[in-house]
Parts: sequence; C-alpha cells; structure tokens
Amino acid sequence: MRYKDSFPLGNSLWISVIYDHYNFDEINQGLCYIYSLFKTDGDVSVIEHLRVDRVDFCLFGNSNPFRIRIINNFNDNYDYFYVKKADVSRVLGLEIEDILSPNRINYFINENTLVEEHISGIPGDDFLKTEINHPKTNKTRLAKEFIKFNERCFYTLLGDMRSYNYVIEMTHDFDDVQYRIRSIDFDQQCYEGMKKFYLPQFFKENYDFVSLSIEMLNEQSINQYQIEERSRLIRRVKHSNEILEDLFKTMEKETLSKPEKISQLALELSIHNKDEKFKDCKNMIEILRLNLQHLNNQLIK
Repeated sequence: MRYKDSFPLGNSLWISVIYDHYNFDEINQGLCYIYSLFKTDGDVSVIEHLRVDRVDFCLFGNSNPFRIRIINNFNDNYDYFYVKKADVSRVLGLEIEDILSPNRINYFINENTLVEEHISGIPGDDFLKTEINHPKTNKTRLAKEFIKFNERCFYTLLGDMRSYNYVIEMTHDFDDVQYRIRSIDFDQQCYEGMKKFYLPQFFKENYDFVSLSIEMLNEQSINQYQIEERSRLIRRVKHSNEILEDLFKTMEKETLSKPEKISQLALELSIHNKDEKFKDCKNMIEILRLNLQHLNNQLIK
C-alpha cells in the first residue's frame, strides 16, 4: 500500500491511498457491495456499473476514518461513505440522531468497525468563509436554524458541535432557501461533564452564527423558535417512546463516560433545571432520560 501526497481540506487533512492491483479487485468489489447495502438493500446488480474511485485516509478526528469515493461509470456521478472505528458514544449518537432529529441516517456496525453513509452539505467552517455574507443568503432563516440546532444538541446531549463538526444543507423552495444544520460527528454524545459543551452557542468556532442570531432575531423570536424546536423534539420522543426506551436500556449497560464527568453534568443540570433529581443519576443515560422528561414537563406547564 502506497500513499500520495497529503492534501488540506479546510481544517481537515487526508491522504489518498493507492492499492496494488492484485488487492484492488477484491477491495473494489467489497466496498461497492457495502455501498449497495446503503442504497439498494444489497441489490448487487448495481455493482456492475460502480467502482471505487478513491480511498482517503482522513487525518482528523479521533477515529481517523477512511473515506470511500464510489463513482458511477455511466455518468461519472459520485458519492461517499466512511469506515471508522466503532465506539459506544458514536453509535448512541447515530441512533439518537435518527430517532429524535428531523434527519435520517444509515450506518452498519460489525464488531469494532462502523460504516456510515455520507451526509451531504457545506461544512460549517467553510460556510462561514464563503456563504454567510453572500448577498443571497437569507440570514434570518439561517439564524433561526442555528437556534433550533442549539436546542436539539442541548436536550439530546450531543456535544462538541463546533463549526467543523456539522454541515449546512441548503434547499431551494419556490421563493427562497431553507437551511438545516446537520451533525456529522457523534463521538461526543453523552460524554462530557460540562453543560456548556452541549450548547453550540458557547464554542468560539460558532461565534459568527451567534452574532448573526443576535443581529437578525429579537428576544421574542428566539424564544418562539426555541419553543417550536422543543415541542417537535417532545413529539418525536412520544412517537418513538418504545424504541427509545429499548435503546436506553441497552446503553445503560455500556460505559459512556467517566464517573467524574457524570457527576459534574448531573450537578450542572440540576442547577440549570432547578431539579434535584439529576443528582441521583448514576450514568449518562439516566441524565439524558431525565433531561428529556424535564423538557416535557416544561412544555406541559
């Protein structure tokens, strides 16, 4: 296995991997089959016109994933998926994202290997450089989406949402553009002890989004969008209650964080929510469950 020169991609770095021909045929067939599992539930007929165009070894994050580029031989259209080291926080984060966010996501896991589909969009840090001040950018809608993203992260305990850990999806409707912020990294799900770690507004990398929200939205509008997102979140919890409880029961058996971080987060959320029950939580799943219950109680009042 030989390596090309390394190339910078924003704050990321990747290396293109070149395999010898006698290994590549088997690798190509296997990776195309994995791609077919994502797209066609394993219908191998699509593999005939697909090939692996590139394998990138990504030198960022704590998982150093392989990024696989699949190309269609008929029209040169391409897509990606990722192969990563599996860890329990990331798997929990993917499940929570699929159940409680407005986004769907597919992944496969086998022992300590995790395969994730590519989430398309403009990386948040690149968006801040190229799009946020573009004359056609609807800054009010963008600010509204950041407020909602901030709420989702906090109540689902998805941490470390700096600008390079999410993407911006832009959807054109009949008169304007809609925005959605989507996480692309879930390894800090229910791990850190600091409450602020679960609030994207406190990361310096998101300062421009915070400033935009203050500039474009008044206090009443911010409060409205927060309540809207909390209401949607609770509806998703109620709709998927059985699936969510099965997930929680499974994850309670796993070690998601360190004891000192669990104690710290329980204390900080007990103060934030004015609820002493948080102090009795023994693991991150109990904290997450109570955080969602507390949200539901707030809305009922």
